[in-house]
Amino acid sequence: MRPNLGRAIVGGVVGTAAMTTLMYGVAPMMGLHMDIAAMLGSMLGSWGAGLTAHIMNGTIVFPLAYALLLFRALRGSPVLRGVVFGVSLWLVAQLIVLPMMGAGVFSAHAGGATASAASLMGHIIYGGLLGAIAGRPTLTREALAASAA
Repeated sequence: MRPNLGRAIVGGVVGTAAMTTLMYGVAPMMGLHMDIAAMLGSMLGSWGAGLTAHIMNGTIVFPLAYALLLFRALRGSPVLRGVVFGVSLWLVAQLIVLPMMGAGVFSAHAGGATASAASLMGHIIYGGLLGAIAGRPTLTREALAASAA
């Protein structure tokens, strides 16, 4: 079984919207400055380029990688599979991407443990939403007819 690619993209859009809202809306209320667009933009040349990269990764690249490459390798419910994927993305970000951008391992130079934990929560929410939407079984006419009988 493989999730529907269209629903994977929708899941990525919903997950990215939720994660971005948390980053720019909730994190400041916790005293955190989390601006992934600025961090990515520092490598790509502008805040706009960083935001574009964040949105493209969250809505297209990661959902397609999840649906085409990883969904079948993961175990559990669709939501659990998505959460495991989200945590995996978080680990890659914390151990490779953020240190490359100067934030240090586990955000040591960009908010420390609080920022790292907030990022983990965002990635769990992203992955859970992606998994829930992408992995929902497709109802076919045959399945609908069988359930009505």
